[in-house]
Amino acid sequence: MYKKFFGLTRNPFEISPDPYFLFATPRYKEAFASVVHGIQRHKGFIVVTGEVGTGKTLLVRCVLQLLHRDQIEFANVFNPCLTPLEFLRYVVGDLGLRPGTQDKASLLQELNNYLVARFRKNTTTVLIVDEAQDLEPGLLEEIRLLTNLETSQQKLLQIVLVGQPELDQKMDSPELRQLKQRIALRCQLEPLTEEEARTYLLRRLDRAGATSHATDIFPEESMAAIYRYSRGIPRLVNTICENALIAAYAEKAQVARVELIDGVAKDLRLNVFTHRSMSQPNITIGQRAVAKSLLELVEALEKVARGTQVREASADEGLKII
Repeated sequence: MYKKFFGLTRNPFEISPDPYFLFATPRYKEAFASVVHGIQRHKGFIVVTGEVGTGKTLLVRCVLQLLHRDQIEFANVFNPCLTPLEFLRYVVGDLGLRPGTQDKASLLQELNNYLVARFRKNTTTVLIVDEAQDLEPGLLEEIRLLTNLETSQQKLLQIVLVGQPELDQKMDSPELRQLKQRIALRCQLEPLTEEEARTYLLRRLDRAGATSHATDIFPEESMAAIYRYSRGIPRLVNTICENALIAAYAEKAQVARVELIDGVAKDLRLNVFTHRSMSQPNITIGQRAVAKSLLELVEALEKVARGTQVREASADEGLKII
């Protein structure tokens, strides 16, 4: 609706997790690199947590994109509100397996045979569960038992649980202490700092076509107001900016003024942000060292994401697919 008015080629602030708009902060890169390292080194169990809207699902999409690129088989459970048997059936089906019967014993036997066959081919298999904070304790126990699928050298199934901070609380409960002891890596996504939020906003505008006039659309004082209302949560930044562009377009205004941002925030019932804990992700020094050596994977992933947009461009633009 407003793209032509603001000189954009696509909507910059859709809330869907599109890897094309990936903005990887140092902490985000560390979390991504830790997950990739855990999968590649067959660590077995990895947990990623973060507040609502901090980019967990986008992280999952990026990891899946990398797994697909490297031809690593995976199952992705995006709705964990299942019984243990339904969960196992979904995982087996998502891996492309079709056992003759659907009872638990047959499913486990089929899954074990599949994982052993892949191990003999020197390949790995990954299970990613999004929204894992909604997993019932009984299902979490079933997932723990899947880590028993192993050889004497390594785990056959790499499991990544991604969820809100409530997942950490569940993991710390006494009844799940066996599961907690099997976690090899834990990392946490944090909201953006004010400078990161500003760069994030401008990057999305740039990728949407506003290469030279992004700061004309959102001046410094407007970006500061967006940060105060969003608390640095990327999804809220997107929601505020999207509504601000619509409101500015309705007024035929080329600039999203502070007053307009205030009005949008009031409509969305957002309070002004005044203070936020500057806690750091729960990543050990050793994990940070490994993460630094894997950051080039993120750059490669960004190139893959850009390739999707490049393929849509016309041949006379002289662009090269990476």
